[in-house]
Amino acid sequence: MSAAGGQIDDVVVVGAGVMGVWTALQARRTGRATTLIDAYGAGHSRSTSGDETRIIRASHGADPFYARWSREAREAWIALGEASGERLFVPCGALWFARADDGFEAASEDTLRQLGIPVERLLPRALAARWPQLAADDLAFAVFEPEAGLLMARRGVIAVARQFEAEGGLFEFGSASLGARRGGRLEAIVTADGASHTADQFVFAAGPWLPRLFPDVLGELIRVTKQDVIFVGAPAGDRRFGSDALPCWVDYGAAFYGIPDVDGRGMKLAPDRYGPVFDPSHGERIVDPESVRLARRYLSRRFPGLADAPVVETRVCQYETTPDSHFVIDRHPELENVWLVGGGSGHGFKHGPVIGRHVIGRLDGRAPGPGEERFALAHARSPQATPRTGADGMVEGWADW
Repeated sequence: MSAAGGQIDDVVVVGAGVMGVWTALQARRTGRATTLIDAYGAGHSRSTSGDETRIIRASHGADPFYARWSREAREAWIALGEASGERLFVPCGALWFARADDGFEAASEDTLRQLGIPVERLLPRALAARWPQLAADDLAFAVFEPEAGLLMARRGVIAVARQFEAEGGLFEFGSASLGARRGGRLEAIVTADGASHTADQFVFAAGPWLPRLFPDVLGELIRVTKQDVIFVGAPAGDRRFGSDALPCWVDYGAAFYGIPDVDGRGMKLAPDRYGPVFDPSHGERIVDPESVRLARRYLSRRFPGLADAPVVETRVCQYETTPDSHFVIDRHPELENVWLVGGGSGHGFKHGPVIGRHVIGRLDGRAPGPGEERFALAHARSPQATPRTGADGMVEGWADW
């Protein structure tokens, strides 16, 4: 089904992160001959999708668009877990700590209520009663999404890739580069071993490698930054910080988020400020000691029972972020059969199933629907604080764009 085997694909997808695998699966489900190519394999440690867990939540401030997408994606993740027999979604809920009465959290609550998505507002006393392991005396209130939770990220990406193959898709390893062009179309991609893959349509969903593949188009639109993640271990026998006792949580004002212990990996927390520019291929995955120091300081304030907990694991991931945190999903400006899909901006993972469906709709000729114009390359994108930047997390240099 690939040119390497003497045939031409309908679609070749480059990149087996969450956007790529779901795009490939959706393409195959529409009957397209589809090849998925990745340099390192699905769920690998260099990928943005390769960590253990991700939060899936519907809160996005006053914007209902992503809230709707999140709910649709949630159903797809649950269905895939049931079909694969794997636990991919853990419905532990998501908790947003609010320090002001009129901030992002309050706007999110209003939007969720308007959309009929279950949500609760909890005052500090109620928080302390329900989750005594967290300190809430400095908060105005919290917003709780009881139907939110966590996704098993690495496991989930691998499950989608397996499902793609089970439904007749071809998954190959290879480091891809652009091949010959003719008449405003890309004729093929070429992998490092010299194999050529020809297709009617090409989708590049290469995550942090996308700006390198298309520097003229995306080099100044997507910034790749190093993001440190810390896992801390609770005391022996202490289950207060597991996913059956604690929800995921986001402290926007303090620029931290966390995920409860699942599968014995420890509670995950991370500074939610943009790190330095990072090379996803050659950058060493060693966390900055300052990230650990900040994590311990935060734990001592919010989760005092973990103030002296040991770090049991660390990871370095990356964000590939656009100035306004909206994704890039658009046709290449010079190659009519090439689509660029990326800019996950730290909140793209959960939306994977809907992103894949949207991409295939665009390949079918569907025009962008209401709200979807935000993904266009030509869309005016102004730097702004978002739920991925914390209170002061602008990427250096964006103020000059």
